[in-house]
Amino acid sequence: MPTASQNALFGMGNPLLDICAVVDKDFLDKYGLKTNDQILAEEKHKEMFEEIVKKFKVEYHAGGATQNSVKVAQWMIQEPHKVATFFGCIGKDKFGKILKEKAEEAHVEAHYYEQSEEPTGTCAACITGDNRSLVANLAAANCYKKEKHLDLEENWKLVEKAQVYYIAGFFLTVSLESILKVAKHASENNKIFCLNLSAPFICEFFKEALMKVMPYVDILFGNETEAATFAQERGFETEDIEEIAKKAQSLPKENKKRQRIVVFTQGKEGTVMTKGDKVETFPVLKIDQSEIVDTTGAGDAFVGGFLSQLVQDKTFEQCIRAGHYAANVIIRHAGCTFPEKPDFH
Repeated sequence: MPTASQNALFGMGNPLLDICAVVDKDFLDKYGLKTNDQILAEEKHKEMFEEIVKKFKVEYHAGGATQNSVKVAQWMIQEPHKVATFFGCIGKDKFGKILKEKAEEAHVEAHYYEQSEEPTGTCAACITGDNRSLVANLAAANCYKKEKHLDLEENWKLVEKAQVYYIAGFFLTVSLESILKVAKHASENNKIFCLNLSAPFICEFFKEALMKVMPYVDILFGNETEAATFAQERGFETEDIEEIAKKAQSLPKENKKRQRIVVFTQGKEGTVMTKGDKVETFPVLKIDQSEIVDTTGAGDAFVGGFLSQLVQDKTFEQCIRAGHYAANVIIRHAGCTFPEKPDFH
């Protein structure tokens, strides 16, 4: 008996085609990349996208943080199809066509704003060991416009159908006004709005935008690095992840009917979640180092698993269990890809 209805989960973000390759240290050094990071491409990275394809064996995967998460959520739910809706901007090109096909294969209802000024965005995933350095060239993804897409009646109807909303912090660099429109709708209708800190650079350089959205955030996701940067930028004066979670939980909030929940993952260490005035830690599933293919998409998968249960009104403990399960599956596969069916109960 499926307990999730169509379009119950809404995601909006940067649809990117991931270009994944196992690279070497020289390649990282040449372009000034850290082994484990997420950044936006600058002028100096332009050639990198050509070089990675020429020099290494690359795989193309549909990506973009939010899109990955809603796909994983849909995969966990299986039936009915199209529980997940996704909005974002692509170009009218080959890569855009691939993204459309992949969304369809994943049974996600994707409504892309298509424009021809900019090509479809890409993200180079430079893998070394179990680290991955992500460089995103947003291109078309950066062209999402509230008035050209979100405000259109047939699109806004899909937003209204949803019960749970998820947007990665990455989208703060694209369209703050779109995020606020969705966040306020969720808050005013006592629905659940979730946001991910997504990357240290978001916490650091887009903190004004981040704090404009924070009052509407019911569930805040992040990993240990993002949590630390967020704490620093907010002047929390603590490096203790549980304390940071508590302080993030108690930031001002619009909808008083729901206490904010903060969820911080820590790679192979346990996941931290606020519960009432307590903070609990949940251990992740054990995995042998040799079974890890690549960690690209692990955080996205965690959120996807979490959302798959949230949209079915399961307990937060169950949401975390599903998040851990999904992440554990994804790291055994290249990119954010997964087997045909989940084995989660």
